[in-house]
Amino acid sequence: MASFSARKPTSFALLVMITVALFAQPAPTAEAAVSCNSVQNSLTPCLGFVLVGVGNPSTSCCNGVRSIFNGATTTEDRQAVCSCLKSLASSATPSIINNAAALPGKCSVSVPYAISPSTDCSRVN
Repeated sequence: MASFSARKPTSFALLVMITVALFAQPAPTAEAAVSCNSVQNSLTPCLGFVLVGVGNPSTSCCNGVRSIFNGATTTEDRQAVCSCLKSLASSATPSIINNAAALPGKCSVSVPYAISPSTDCSRVN
């Protein structure tokens, strides 16, 4: 049976290797500043328009739409917003998807992709 002193260098070497491995990891990349939760919260005032699709969206709805797309300043952010919208659209009826897709135009916001469950968000720049 190995004595404590014989195991000590091995344990110490293992501890050093783990410490080096932890510090040798590349720095974590910044996560997208835009979360699905923030997208959903920004679109909450649009719920009435999206469900009914009649008239024009409210000012607070359009402000939310603007904040989403103006806040998405990097490719990663824009892809994150696209993925969130795609996820929301995947569980919606066709009429709700059409109403949601009309929001950017009704709010005078340029969106370079379709709001659809079939949008390929990896192609969003």
